Amino acid sequence: MSARNLLLLSSSRVHGHGYLEHARAQLEDLFKACHVKTVLFVPYALRDHDKYTALVRDAIAPWGYAVEGLHTKDDRGQALRDAQAIFVGGGNTFVLLRTLYQLQLLEPIREQVLQRGVPYVGSSAGTNVATRSIHTTNDMPVAHPPSFEALALVPFNINPHYLETDPNSEHKGETRDERISEFVAYHSRPVLGLREGTSVRVEGSKATLLGSRSAKLFQSDGGSRELQPLADLSFLLSQE
Repeated sequence: MSARNLLLLSSSRVHGHGYLEHARAQLEDLFKACHVKTVLFVPYALRDHDKYTALVRDAIAPWGYAVEGLHTKDDRGQALRDAQAIFVGGGNTFVLLRTLYQLQLLEPIREQVLQRGVPYVGSSAGTNVATRSIHTTNDMPVAHPPSFEALALVPFNINPHYLETDPNSEHKGETRDERISEFVAYHSRPVLGLREGTSVRVEGSKATLLGSRSAKLFQSDGGSRELQPLADLSFLLSQE
């Protein structure tokens, strides 16, 4: 297995910043280290693929990077083989995973990332599909993928946009923590709750929490703990 080179963002938008602006330094660190000039964007989590690709292009082209949409390629497999970097955008995780199955793209992406070391960027839904499964997405199942099993670029689950319950709220319904804990109880698998503006950087067997906020780890034994910025998350990769 080649060294994994992943950047898994909780989101593309953060209050007070333009699209992807909060993650510019992280993206450029990844792209410059791998000599990336052109990014292959996977827009299948939203319905308008052209518009979505243009949004990403408009955001990062001023930084000096070209963006090509995978949906425009006649031979998607060859496009992935030629890719300098793969960026899977956010949207609806169920729609995204169903499309990856329909177009038979899971194995080609997995091969490029895990065998050839092609950089992978995921945001929101793109981060969900990078994990073992999409069980811990916040999205509604507006589409039906043949399986919830995903790319498994990392051997744990992530909950993007993680938001804890406001202790002053009068809401007494089920909380995000309760839903994630229920998943852990059934699957005995850790889940990393990524708050807005945070991300996970994976370099080979090393994983690090990036951003200015903490993340919450729901442990496979049912416990939980807070992880501070720059925390070493490499232990989560050892479950393979």
